Amino acid sequence: MAHDRMTVLTAMMDQGVIPVFYHPDVEVCRNVIQACADGGAKCIEFTNRGDFASQVFLDVARHFAKADPSVIMGVGSVVDAPTAGIYIANGAKFVVGPLLNPDVAKVCNRRKIPYSPGCGTMSEISQAEELGCEIVKIFPGDIVGGPAFVKAVLAPCPWTRLMPTGGVDASETSLRAWFEAGVVCVGIGSNLITKKLLEAKDYKGIETRVRDTIALIRSIRGK
Repeated sequence: MAHDRMTVLTAMMDQGVIPVFYHPDVEVCRNVIQACADGGAKCIEFTNRGDFASQVFLDVARHFAKADPSVIMGVGSVVDAPTAGIYIANGAKFVVGPLLNPDVAKVCNRRKIPYSPGCGTMSEISQAEELGCEIVKIFPGDIVGGPAFVKAVLAPCPWTRLMPTGGVDASETSLRAWFEAGVVCVGIGSNLITKKLLEAKDYKGIETRVRDTIALIRSIRGK
């Protein structure tokens, strides 16, 4: 299944929540990502945080290319262009980072890969948009100002699309505050794919939690 730039961006905004996940075991990754996809979150952010993480990503991406081509695997925690290039070559369909790096934007733009850099100021957000970033990550979401920061940004720049990560959980209180402020989607890691569910290898529980979160977001959006 082809996943071009526009398809990926639309999918990210439609599902509303991007599960953020890393595990060194390929089999665990396959099961968690399949659970997220079955729960309605086809776009998953695999974080580049462990030793040989790019090899794990490659093995998992190859698996889903055959087992479930509807899965859209992206990579997170990318801070430099060489790392972005490795993951794009390994099948990443979107790139997310904790900071803004123009060189990463150039690499992604050449391949028509969406890039969501982490920004914490109005100037950084504007620079990211000048570099072609359609969805800008707000990071760390709670520290830079939370939903109030989003409202402040969108007041003069209503065209901006923001995705907070950090300080977002799967509760109605948290999600309602962010989406009513105007975000297009949120990134959630251990508050969605919890340590308890992982340790129990409760993949059905992960699927249910993801499905319920997406349903809650759609309810908040009025869809």
